[in-house]
Amino acid sequence: MVKLGLNIDHVATIRQARGGVEPDPVTAAAIAEFAGADAITVHLREDRRHINDRDVRILSQTLKTRMNLEMAATEEMQVIALELKPYSVTLVPEKRQELTTEGGLDVVSQQKYLEEYIKGLQENGIIVSMFIDADFNQVKACADIGANLIELHTGPYAEAFNTYDEEAAFKNLATAAKYASELDLGINAGHGLNYQNVKRILTIKNMEELNIGHSIISRAVMTGLDQAVRDMKCILGA
Repeated sequence: MVKLGLNIDHVATIRQARGGVEPDPVTAAAIAEFAGADAITVHLREDRRHINDRDVRILSQTLKTRMNLEMAATEEMQVIALELKPYSVTLVPEKRQELTTEGGLDVVSQQKYLEEYIKGLQENGIIVSMFIDADFNQVKACADIGANLIELHTGPYAEAFNTYDEEAAFKNLATAAKYASELDLGINAGHGLNYQNVKRILTIKNMEELNIGHSIISRAVMTGLDQAVRDMKCILGA
């Protein structure tokens, strides 16, 4: 069974739209865990546009499952991660002007820096994942620097779903996952997955966990978060 990591960033986005205190992403995380989410993912951005320091601190103390902290590979974020000690950290690229993460981290071009960066996290018991495009060179670089996991960027596949380009995008993911497995890397995936396109991703061998946020929070507006999480868990085989 593939596990579900629920990204609750968009709960915080709604909160920040009014600058108030609701909806509270901490409460959302508790509901999601009760409904069967296997992990909670939060992206603490440099500009704190949605998830903030208060959120990650309380979540680190209250989650019953696992906290996956998405973050840029900066000194500030490393200090926060070492203090809070989430179960896992996923390193992602980050640009202030983007609406959401637009592509995978270029591990190849900063291999030496990232190798030292993740060592400090792993020495403190934090599992490290790298959010990368489905590219053989990036997969190999992740293995070379000693990452525990990769998270394959499924955005190109999601955009190509039900179009002529879907097959090529899916094949890229499947072959990258196969190569990662041969290199003994754990395999997660995420970005743009929803209740329709996720089913094919489940056919990729050795897939461990999918991080999904926007589509579940969008459905929750109509059905409630508990039901939205349960619907996705049903698809994933729970």
